[in-house]
Amino acid sequence: MESGNHSCGTEFTLVGLFQYGHMDTFLFTLIAILFAVALMGNITLVLLIRLDRRLHTPMYFFLSQLSIIDMMYISTTVPKMAANFLSDTKAISFLGCAVQTFVFLTLGGSEALLLGFMSYDRYIAICQPLHYPVLMSRKICCSMVAGAWSSSSINAFMHTVYVFQLPFCGSRMVNHFFCEVPSLLPLVCEDTSQYEHTVLVSGLAILLLPFLAILASYARVLVVVLQMGSGKGQSRAVSTCSSHLTVASLFYVTTLSTYTQPHSLHSPGRDKVVAVLYSIVTPVLNPFIYSLRNKEVMGALRRQMG
Repeated sequence: MESGNHSCGTEFTLVGLFQYGHMDTFLFTLIAILFAVALMGNITLVLLIRLDRRLHTPMYFFLSQLSIIDMMYISTTVPKMAANFLSDTKAISFLGCAVQTFVFLTLGGSEALLLGFMSYDRYIAICQPLHYPVLMSRKICCSMVAGAWSSSSINAFMHTVYVFQLPFCGSRMVNHFFCEVPSLLPLVCEDTSQYEHTVLVSGLAILLLPFLAILASYARVLVVVLQMGSGKGQSRAVSTCSSHLTVASLFYVTTLSTYTQPHSLHSPGRDKVVAVLYSIVTPVLNPFIYSLRNKEVMGALRRQMG
Protein backbone atom coordinates (compact mmCIF):
# COMPACT_ATOMS: atom_id res chain seq x y z
CA MET A 1 0.00 0.00 0.00
CA GLU A 2 1.42 3.34 -0.97
CA SER A 3 2.25 5.78 1.81
CA GLY A 4 3.11 9.40 1.53
CA ASN A 5 4.44 12.23 3.63
CA HIS A 6 1.56 14.52 4.38
CA SER A 7 1.70 18.28 4.49
CA CYS A 8 -0.71 21.15 4.86
CA GLY A 9 -1.29 21.03 1.11
CA THR A 10 -2.50 17.41 1.08
CA GLU A 11 -6.22 16.84 0.79
CA PHE A 12 -8.58 14.27 2.23
CA THR A 13 -11.85 13.23 0.62
CA LEU A 14 -14.97 13.01 2.77
CA VAL A 15 -17.22 10.23 1.50
CA GLY A 16 -20.30 11.64 3.24
CA LEU A 17 -23.34 9.87 4.64
CA PHE A 18 -23.88 7.85 1.47
CA GLN A 19 -20.80 6.72 -0.41
CA TYR A 20 -22.30 6.90 -3.88
CA GLY A 21 -24.12 10.21 -3.57
CA HIS A 22 -27.68 8.91 -3.31
CA MET A 23 -30.35 11.28 -1.94
CA ASP A 24 -28.01 14.31 -1.98
CA THR A 25 -30.81 16.80 -2.62
CA PHE A 26 -33.04 15.39 0.12
CA LEU A 27 -30.18 15.21 2.59
CA PHE A 28 -29.04 18.73 1.80
CA THR A 29 -32.55 20.06 2.45
CA LEU A 30 -32.95 18.03 5.65
CA ILE A 31 -29.54 18.98 7.05
CA ALA A 32 -30.09 22.65 6.20
CA ILE A 33 -33.42 22.65 8.04
CA LEU A 34 -31.95 20.92 11.10
CA PHE A 35 -29.03 23.36 11.10
CA ALA A 36 -31.36 26.38 10.97
CA VAL A 37 -33.61 24.95 13.70
CA ALA A 38 -30.62 24.24 15.95
CA LEU A 39 -29.23 27.75 15.51
CA MET A 40 -32.59 29.44 16.09
CA GLY A 41 -33.41 27.31 19.12
CA ASN A 42 -30.05 27.77 20.83
CA ILE A 43 -29.79 31.47 20.01
CA THR A 44 -33.29 32.03 21.42
CA LEU A 45 -32.38 30.18 24.61
CA VAL A 46 -29.15 32.15 25.08
CA LEU A 47 -30.95 35.47 24.53
CA LEU A 48 -33.76 34.55 26.94
CA ILE A 49 -31.28 33.65 29.66
CA ARG A 50 -29.35 36.85 28.99
CA LEU A 51 -32.39 39.16 28.97
CA ASP A 52 -34.55 37.71 31.76
CA ARG A 53 -33.13 38.36 35.23
CA ARG A 54 -35.19 35.51 36.70
CA LEU A 55 -33.01 33.13 34.71
CA HIS A 56 -29.74 34.52 36.10
CA THR A 57 -29.06 31.40 38.16
CA PRO A 58 -26.28 28.77 38.00
CA MET A 59 -28.53 26.25 36.25
CA TYR A 60 -29.35 28.64 33.42
CA PHE A 61 -25.77 29.90 33.26
CA PHE A 62 -24.70 26.32 32.52
CA LEU A 63 -27.58 25.94 30.09
CA SER A 64 -26.52 29.06 28.17
CA GLN A 65 -23.00 27.63 27.94
CA LEU A 66 -24.45 24.36 26.65
CA SER A 67 -26.38 26.24 23.96
CA ILE A 68 -23.25 28.12 22.90
CA ILE A 69 -21.33 24.84 22.65
CA ASP A 70 -24.14 23.24 20.64
CA MET A 71 -24.19 26.14 18.17
CA MET A 72 -20.45 25.79 17.64
CA TYR A 73 -20.69 22.00 17.64
CA ILE A 74 -23.17 21.76 14.79
CA SER A 75 -21.43 24.60 12.92
CA THR A 76 -18.18 22.60 12.93
CA THR A 77 -19.59 19.79 10.80
CA VAL A 78 -22.81 20.78 9.03
CA PRO A 79 -21.64 23.67 6.76
CA LYS A 80 -18.87 21.53 5.24
CA MET A 81 -21.22 18.56 5.06
CA ALA A 82 -23.88 20.62 3.27
CA ALA A 83 -21.28 22.07 0.88
CA ASN A 84 -20.09 18.57 0.00
CA PHE A 85 -23.65 17.60 -0.94
CA LEU A 86 -23.46 20.22 -3.68
CA SER A 87 -19.85 19.54 -4.67
CA ASP A 88 -18.28 16.95 -6.95
CA THR A 89 -14.92 16.85 -5.19
CA LYS A 90 -15.94 16.53 -1.50
CA ALA A 91 -12.37 17.42 -0.59
CA ILE A 92 -11.07 18.93 2.64
CA SER A 93 -7.52 20.20 3.08
CA PHE A 94 -5.08 18.61 5.50
CA LEU A 95 -5.14 21.73 7.69
CA GLY A 96 -8.91 22.00 7.47
CA CYS A 97 -9.30 18.39 8.54
CA ALA A 98 -6.94 18.92 11.48
CA VAL A 99 -8.77 22.07 12.60
CA GLN A 100 -12.15 20.34 12.31
CA THR A 101 -10.89 17.40 14.37
CA PHE A 102 -9.46 19.67 17.08
CA VAL A 103 -12.55 21.89 17.35
CA PHE A 104 -14.91 18.91 17.35
CA LEU A 105 -12.97 17.13 20.11
CA THR A 106 -12.78 20.32 22.16
CA LEU A 107 -16.50 21.00 21.94
CA GLY A 108 -17.44 17.37 22.55
CA GLY A 109 -15.25 17.15 25.63
CA SER A 110 -16.55 20.48 26.94
CA GLU A 111 -20.16 19.36 26.54
CA ALA A 112 -19.46 16.05 28.28
CA LEU A 113 -17.95 17.80 31.30
CA LEU A 114 -20.55 20.56 31.31
CA LEU A 115 -23.43 18.07 31.46
CA GLY A 116 -21.74 16.54 34.50
CA PHE A 117 -21.50 19.95 36.18
CA MET A 118 -25.17 20.57 35.44
CA SER A 119 -26.12 17.37 37.25
CA TYR A 120 -23.97 18.44 40.20
CA ASP A 121 -25.84 21.76 40.23
CA ARG A 122 -29.22 19.97 40.41
CA TYR A 123 -27.88 17.62 43.10
CA ILE A 124 -26.80 20.54 45.31
CA ALA A 125 -30.02 22.49 44.65
CA ILE A 126 -32.27 19.60 45.66
CA CYS A 127 -30.22 17.65 48.20
CA GLN A 128 -28.31 20.49 49.89
CA PRO A 129 -30.38 23.64 49.26
CA LEU A 130 -29.02 25.55 52.26
CA HIS A 131 -25.47 25.28 50.94
CA TYR A 132 -26.42 26.08 47.35
CA PRO A 133 -25.49 29.82 47.33
CA VAL A 134 -22.01 28.97 48.62
CA LEU A 135 -21.27 25.80 46.66
CA MET A 136 -22.64 27.22 43.40
CA SER A 137 -21.43 30.81 43.55
CA ARG A 138 -20.76 32.65 40.30
CA LYS A 139 -17.01 32.32 40.81
CA ILE A 140 -17.27 28.55 41.22
CA CYS A 141 -19.57 28.23 38.19
CA CYS A 142 -17.17 30.23 36.01
CA SER A 143 -14.28 28.09 37.25
CA MET A 144 -16.19 24.94 36.29
CA VAL A 145 -16.85 26.21 32.78
CA ALA A 146 -13.26 27.38 32.36
CA GLY A 147 -12.01 24.00 33.58
CA ALA A 148 -14.24 22.17 31.09
CA TRP A 149 -13.01 24.28 28.17
CA SER A 150 -9.32 24.17 29.11
CA SER A 151 -9.11 20.45 29.90
CA SER A 152 -11.00 19.43 26.76
CA SER A 153 -8.85 21.77 24.65
CA ILE A 154 -5.65 20.23 25.99
CA ASN A 155 -6.99 16.72 25.38
CA ALA A 156 -8.11 17.64 21.85
CA PHE A 157 -4.78 19.27 21.04
CA MET A 158 -2.80 16.21 22.11
CA HIS A 159 -4.92 13.81 20.05
CA THR A 160 -4.98 16.07 16.99
CA VAL A 161 -1.21 16.61 16.96
CA TYR A 162 -0.52 12.91 17.37
CA VAL A 163 -2.98 11.69 14.73
CA PHE A 164 -1.93 14.19 12.07
CA GLN A 165 1.77 13.38 12.37
CA LEU A 166 1.06 9.74 11.49
CA PRO A 167 1.67 8.49 7.91
CA PHE A 168 -1.55 8.22 5.88
CA CYS A 169 -1.91 5.79 2.98
CA GLY A 170 -3.55 5.43 -0.40
CA SER A 171 -6.40 7.60 -1.61
CA ARG A 172 -7.13 9.22 1.78
CA MET A 173 -10.83 8.60 1.45
CA VAL A 174 -12.38 9.34 4.86
CA ASN A 175 -15.49 7.17 5.10
CA HIS A 176 -17.37 9.76 7.13
CA PHE A 177 -19.05 13.15 6.69
CA PHE A 178 -16.45 15.01 8.79
CA CYS A 179 -12.92 14.49 10.11
CA GLU A 180 -13.03 12.48 13.33
CA VAL A 181 -10.27 10.45 14.99
CA PRO A 182 -11.95 7.01 14.66
CA SER A 183 -12.63 7.60 10.95
CA LEU A 184 -9.03 8.70 10.29
CA LEU A 185 -7.27 5.76 11.94
CA PRO A 186 -8.12 3.27 9.12
CA LEU A 187 -6.08 5.48 6.76
CA VAL A 188 -2.90 5.23 8.85
CA CYS A 189 -0.11 3.03 7.44
CA GLU A 190 1.22 1.79 10.80
CA ASP A 191 -0.16 -0.12 13.77
CA THR A 192 -2.35 2.14 15.94
CA SER A 193 -3.36 -0.39 18.61
CA GLN A 194 -1.33 1.34 21.34
CA TYR A 195 -2.80 4.71 20.46
CA GLU A 196 -6.30 3.22 20.51
CA HIS A 197 -5.73 2.39 24.18
CA THR A 198 -5.03 6.08 24.75
CA VAL A 199 -8.26 7.00 22.99
CA LEU A 200 -10.09 4.51 25.19
CA VAL A 201 -8.63 5.98 28.39
CA SER A 202 -9.50 9.51 27.25
CA GLY A 203 -13.03 8.43 26.37
CA LEU A 204 -13.54 6.78 29.74
CA ALA A 205 -12.22 9.82 31.61
CA ILE A 206 -14.10 12.51 29.67
CA LEU A 207 -17.28 10.60 28.80
CA LEU A 208 -17.89 7.68 31.14
CA LEU A 209 -16.89 9.31 34.44
CA PRO A 210 -19.22 12.32 34.02
CA PHE A 211 -22.02 9.99 32.89
CA LEU A 212 -21.60 7.81 35.98
CA ALA A 213 -21.55 10.95 38.13
CA ILE A 214 -24.82 12.06 36.51
CA LEU A 215 -26.47 8.71 37.18
CA ALA A 216 -25.27 8.73 40.80
CA SER A 217 -26.41 12.33 41.31
CA TYR A 218 -29.88 11.69 39.95
CA ALA A 219 -30.23 8.45 41.90
CA ARG A 220 -29.66 10.49 45.05
CA VAL A 221 -31.98 13.24 43.79
CA LEU A 222 -34.70 10.68 43.11
CA VAL A 223 -34.48 9.39 46.69
CA VAL A 224 -34.78 12.92 48.08
CA VAL A 225 -37.63 13.84 45.72
CA LEU A 226 -39.64 10.77 46.71
CA GLN A 227 -39.32 11.84 50.34
CA MET A 228 -40.81 15.27 49.61
CA GLY A 229 -44.27 15.96 50.94
CA SER A 230 -45.14 18.42 48.19
CA GLY A 231 -46.51 16.92 44.99
CA LYS A 232 -45.76 20.17 43.16
CA GLY A 233 -42.13 20.08 44.31
CA GLN A 234 -41.82 16.47 43.26
CA SER A 235 -43.18 17.08 39.76
CA ARG A 236 -40.97 20.14 39.23
CA ALA A 237 -37.79 18.38 40.35
CA VAL A 238 -38.56 15.25 38.34
CA SER A 239 -39.33 17.33 35.23
CA THR A 240 -36.06 19.27 35.47
CA CYS A 241 -33.91 16.21 36.11
CA SER A 242 -35.62 13.97 33.56
CA SER A 243 -35.03 16.57 30.83
CA HIS A 244 -31.35 16.75 31.68
CA LEU A 245 -31.05 12.96 31.92
CA THR A 246 -32.68 12.54 28.49
CA VAL A 247 -30.17 14.86 26.82
CA ALA A 248 -27.24 13.38 28.73
CA SER A 249 -28.14 9.78 27.90
CA LEU A 250 -28.47 10.48 24.17
CA PHE A 251 -25.13 12.28 24.10
CA TYR A 252 -23.07 9.94 26.30
CA VAL A 253 -24.36 6.62 24.95
CA THR A 254 -23.69 7.59 21.33
CA THR A 255 -20.25 9.12 21.94
CA LEU A 256 -19.16 6.24 24.16
CA SER A 257 -20.12 3.77 21.45
CA THR A 258 -17.78 5.61 19.06
CA TYR A 259 -14.79 6.49 21.24
CA THR A 260 -14.49 3.42 23.48
CA GLN A 261 -14.65 0.69 20.83
CA PRO A 262 -11.51 -0.80 19.28
CA HIS A 263 -10.91 -0.07 15.61
CA SER A 264 -11.69 -3.66 14.60
CA LEU A 265 -15.29 -3.34 15.86
CA HIS A 266 -16.08 -0.09 14.05
CA SER A 267 -18.53 -0.10 11.15
CA PRO A 268 -18.43 3.01 8.91
CA GLY A 269 -22.15 2.89 8.25
CA ARG A 270 -23.08 2.56 11.90
CA ASP A 271 -20.49 5.16 12.95
CA LYS A 272 -22.02 7.72 10.60
CA VAL A 273 -25.54 7.12 11.92
CA VAL A 274 -24.33 7.39 15.52
CA ALA A 275 -22.36 10.54 14.67
CA VAL A 276 -25.52 12.14 13.26
CA LEU A 277 -27.16 11.59 16.66
CA TYR A 278 -24.49 13.28 18.77
CA SER A 279 -23.29 15.91 16.29
CA ILE A 280 -26.59 17.04 14.73
CA VAL A 281 -29.64 15.62 16.53
CA THR A 282 -28.46 16.47 20.06
CA PRO A 283 -27.81 20.19 19.33
CA VAL A 284 -31.24 20.36 17.69
CA LEU A 285 -33.06 18.72 20.59
CA ASN A 286 -31.29 20.38 23.52
CA PRO A 287 -33.01 23.80 23.46
CA PHE A 288 -36.45 22.26 22.94
CA ILE A 289 -36.10 19.63 25.66
CA TYR A 290 -34.94 22.27 28.13
CA SER A 291 -37.46 24.93 27.11
CA LEU A 292 -40.69 23.13 26.25
CA ARG A 293 -40.57 21.14 29.51
CA ASN A 294 -39.44 24.10 31.63
CA LYS A 295 -42.06 26.52 32.92
CA GLU A 296 -39.46 29.16 33.83
CA VAL A 297 -38.07 29.26 30.30
CA MET A 298 -41.54 29.33 28.75
CA GLY A 299 -42.52 32.09 31.16
CA ALA A 300 -39.46 34.10 30.16
CA LEU A 301 -40.36 33.61 26.50
CA ARG A 302 -43.89 34.90 27.09
CA ARG A 303 -42.59 37.92 29.02
CA GLN A 304 -40.13 38.82 26.27
CA MET A 305 -42.91 38.53 23.67
CA GLY A 306 -45.05 40.90 25.70
